[in-house]
Amino acid sequence: MRSNNVVRKLRRFAPNQPGKDTVPDVPPLGNAAAAVGEDTGLRKGLHNRQVQMIAIGGAIGTGLFLGAGSRLAQAGPALAIIYAVCGFFGFLVLRALGELVAHRPTSGSFVSYAREFFGEKMAFAAGWMYWLNWAVTGIVDSTAVALYIQFFNGYLPGLAAIPQWVFAFAVVTLVLVVNLLAVTVFGELEFWFSVLKVGAIVAFLVVGLFFLITGTPVAGHQPGFDILATNGGIFPNGLLPAIIVTQGVIFAYSGIELLGITAGEVKDPAKTIPRAINAVIVRIGVFYVGSVALLALLLPYGEYKAGVSPFVTFFDSIGVEGAAAAINLVVLTAAVSSLNAGLYSTGRILRSMALAGSAPRFASRVSASGVPYGGIILTAGVAMVGVALNAIAPREAFEIVLHVASLGILSAWSVIVLCQLKLFKLSRIGAIQRPAYRMFGAPVTGIITLVFLALVLALMAWDFPVGTFTVASVGIVVPCLIGGWYLVRGRIAKLGRERAHDIPGAFGMPDTVNDAAGATDGGT
Repeated sequence: MRSNNVVRKLRRFAPNQPGKDTVPDVPPLGNAAAAVGEDTGLRKGLHNRQVQMIAIGGAIGTGLFLGAGSRLAQAGPALAIIYAVCGFFGFLVLRALGELVAHRPTSGSFVSYAREFFGEKMAFAAGWMYWLNWAVTGIVDSTAVALYIQFFNGYLPGLAAIPQWVFAFAVVTLVLVVNLLAVTVFGELEFWFSVLKVGAIVAFLVVGLFFLITGTPVAGHQPGFDILATNGGIFPNGLLPAIIVTQGVIFAYSGIELLGITAGEVKDPAKTIPRAINAVIVRIGVFYVGSVALLALLLPYGEYKAGVSPFVTFFDSIGVEGAAAAINLVVLTAAVSSLNAGLYSTGRILRSMALAGSAPRFASRVSASGVPYGGIILTAGVAMVGVALNAIAPREAFEIVLHVASLGILSAWSVIVLCQLKLFKLSRIGAIQRPAYRMFGAPVTGIITLVFLALVLALMAWDFPVGTFTVASVGIVVPCLIGGWYLVRGRIAKLGRERAHDIPGAFGMPDTVNDAAGATDGGT
């Protein structure tokens, strides 16, 4: 009797058999069809030390080195609390992703899981939204590198004679070449990028703690909690400004989901990925929350300015020569690292989509060295176009386009959590077995995370005019996704039928369940 109930519950998750012109909305509970061979041809070239540093580097970027200055000026010391809250939810997203990786490691990451648990429509939307994020970010990163290089004109006067677009073009070309060589080259570059970023923060923490513990004045101010008491407390501008910056802080953590994409090219991902994820929460606490809290205790929040790294502000205050140059070098490195990660991740995501029919066939190509060069070249091409467009685009329009990228991060994180919730639901009815590494507190923690991400979207809409227009752009993005789906659904259906033919049970229940259902429903 119980087995009959399980079969009936399983049927709710089973798709209809695909006809000639239909695309199955819900994929199989089995894994073979969902993977569509997306890891075939890729190399297991990433090592544990590289993945560990990628986990750190994904959570440390220009959002901390540069963006924390303006947010400190706006929210005050409360920024440390906001970073802690956003970091916690970022960690929950990673835990959800970790359970999915333990369930089935794949370079297609959350796009592949969306295909497995929700169907091709979800995979199509999630993949292209994520690509939109990195494509736009690539434009911004290449331009940012060109701007940061101009800082060194005082040290190398000849730089001033070189047009800005030359530097932007050069960095895109360099990162493209690195990504096309081999995954080991990408991993090694990201390893040293992360070492530089972490080293800069550790240096600040050591020097800052020395001033705090010894009570040595910083620019005439006595460091410690007295700075908070005499400058308006933790919420000097009120609670509302602190809440509003949440929507900016959450995107400082964007890139942590890159860990899931590395699963298809790392040795023993079931052990390496969870280990890296578990260490992220400690790193967030030390590097993000710790450094921002220390900044707030060393100088009054009003000393920090938008467009100036708060670390530069501190080191300038204690008279360290060359501090601005050193921090700007780290910020430049963070921008190159972001561009590098964008090409890497979109190359794998687009390959997963192309093999299922929802991206151009060119994106499915893999080189002899195991690099999915098709998707990488497509994203780099957009970055190259951006090099030219950025010179003529109005600043306001550029800001809105940049913020549209944030929608890609919100959608990716939401899909990750939704897939984990579906995995949990299926495990409750016996359709699937949860791995040993799990999202703790499921399903409550997943639901709370989705509510939090929805609140972040609402805060974006509140941030007029840029945030408001960004959320309003959904009215353009969604119709584009719908139109794109109708353009490719025929190819997706064709490839789906081929997988159904090649893989037993690919578009129905697992064979054992079908057999059980047949025996039960056949009236024997």
